[in-house]
Amino acid sequence: MKFIIILALFGIVAALASAGLFMLRKGRPDAGGADSDGRDRRMARALAWRVGLSVGLFLLILLAYAAGWIEPSGLPVGR
Repeated sequence: MKFIIILALFGIVAALASAGLFMLRKGRPDAGGADSDGRDRRMARALAWRVGLSVGLFLLILLAYAAGWIEPSGLPVGR
């Protein structure tokens, strides 16, 4: 379960990084900035993937907790 969560977190960070790169990358100079529509579409798609992965990870953690695959740990209450 830990491997799946770590893999999902890496996917979320990768999608966020690719959206940032699409945002910062300039269009081709010979196109006169006409590539900005494609760049915006790719950036929006990368951000949509990030949101989808985040929601999916949250639901997976809720399902794993409900199924008993994971248990909360940490400091005991009352200490």
